[in-house]
Amino acid sequence: MDPETMSTTKGATTERPQPLNTDEPEPPAYEIQQDGVQIAEAVTTTWTRKHLIVAYASMWMVYFVNNLNSSLTANLSAYITSEFSEHSLLTVISVVTSVMGAACLMPIAKVLNLFDRTVGFVIMILIAIMGLIMMAACNNIATYCAAQSFYTVGLTGAIFCIDVITSDTSSLRDRGLAFALTSSPSMITAFSGSPLSNQFHETNWRWAYGTICIILPIAASPLIITWELAKRKADKQGQLQYQQRVSRSVNESIWYYVMEFDVIGIFLMIGGTILFLTSFNIAGNTEGQWESPKIIAMMVVGFCVLVAFVAYERWLAPKPFIPFHLITDRTVIGACLLDITYQVSYYCWASYFTSYLQVVYNTSLTQAGYISAIFDFMDPIWLIGCGFLIRVTGRFKWLLCCALPLYLLASGLMIYFREPGHNVGYMCMCQIFLAVGGGTFILIEQVAVLAAASHEDYAAMLALLSTFGNIGGAVGSSVSGAIWTNTLPVKLREYLPAELKDQWSDIYEDLEKQLSYPVGSPARTAIQNAYAFSQRYMMIAGTALMGLSIAWVLMMRNIKVQSNKDVSKVLF
Repeated sequence: MDPETMSTTKGATTERPQPLNTDEPEPPAYEIQQDGVQIAEAVTTTWTRKHLIVAYASMWMVYFVNNLNSSLTANLSAYITSEFSEHSLLTVISVVTSVMGAACLMPIAKVLNLFDRTVGFVIMILIAIMGLIMMAACNNIATYCAAQSFYTVGLTGAIFCIDVITSDTSSLRDRGLAFALTSSPSMITAFSGSPLSNQFHETNWRWAYGTICIILPIAASPLIITWELAKRKADKQGQLQYQQRVSRSVNESIWYYVMEFDVIGIFLMIGGTILFLTSFNIAGNTEGQWESPKIIAMMVVGFCVLVAFVAYERWLAPKPFIPFHLITDRTVIGACLLDITYQVSYYCWASYFTSYLQVVYNTSLTQAGYISAIFDFMDPIWLIGCGFLIRVTGRFKWLLCCALPLYLLASGLMIYFREPGHNVGYMCMCQIFLAVGGGTFILIEQVAVLAAASHEDYAAMLALLSTFGNIGGAVGSSVSGAIWTNTLPVKLREYLPAELKDQWSDIYEDLEKQLSYPVGSPARTAIQNAYAFSQRYMMIAGTALMGLSIAWVLMMRNIKVQSNKDVSKVLF
């Protein structure tokens, strides 16, 4: 397949690839002239290099806070749910929060385009703070789940806003480096999160979320202030030409925004996805398991609602959740399918990985966090190199072709090393390989969809990609939960000594109880073997599914990433 290049025009507007298909109509004028896009273009022409540095420093700090929170949650969630005697609900909570995170992205993309980048960013920060306050104060599993949903929506949306701003303020050729820079804080949080998690676990885990709640607005403030100052300067210079405001009644305004933000479509997607995916998670905890009428009803209703969502979006929605013209490009399709496949594969096993390390390898919470964080540490280091290679070669597809075999190799090795008795160092080696492969996927997916889009579609493109990724995470967690709930209890009843067989349920639901049995004792050996059995099947499912990525990579065009930097703008 011959590489296809993207020609660009330069002028007062930002870079805009020419349509590959000359018969394809241009997006409507009202999309091109949306206020949020105009403001983003005006800001980059009026601010200085110092403003750019301050903005990127603030975005770096928000990423730092988000990564630190993710590390704390990954390490503490098993103990928090065990405190409520609901350790097995880890994946159920993950499914719900992933779906909620996916559902918020398209509406936020609308806010970013219709109003301003910082409007959506501030809304997301406020939602995240509300969720963190709820998390610090929760006293039962229901409040914990609701709190996770709120702060996941808030932080996912805030990071999405930062990614859009990063796209606004970087040239296409250097965009990989820009994304690598903003995501680099995980090099620090990868190894600071684990000891902090251990300290909070030994003292009071609620203060972990209280701390994040305090530092998040401090980290976000410089970006908001810098953007607003540059916007006011652009307005004084007459560079902002807002769309003419239409006078509407209250009812007309409500109806307009219900249609504009596709509220009906969002509810159909959330309801259908949660019903369908969580049925797999709770099947193992329901009498009769898969034969239960409740489980069957959830699956059928969830599937029907998802079909209704697709039909509504395709034929009935005045403002579709996913604009049709964005999903007809094969590069966009390939990148989105690669993202959802990768996320499903990863989350097939990731939810219980730190619990597995502590039970099977007898690592401490800190050590398990370190091993799990190898991915987060190696990922940004490699992303900087990956972004530089894209800048030098002007191509990105060859990196995918190198990363995919490495990821499949590491995933296959993880299947073999899931059995007890292997040195934990092999786990560390596999995590390094997974970080290089997975990090390449994440970065190039973003670069690819943006290379195939014009500026007014940046927010929608990143929202589309992130939606696929979040749904993939939910599906992966659902598969993981289904395997966990239908294998671990069975194996515990089979392997546990006779005097403990009647306690299998308490052991199953409580990580602390699992770790209370000494290493080498019959009970601990039984628990280790049950864990290894479940985790091995999780890895098999994830590896087998990842084989589909070969087709998705071949589907993507090898776009030439040229330097489209407009000389009139201050960009990365």
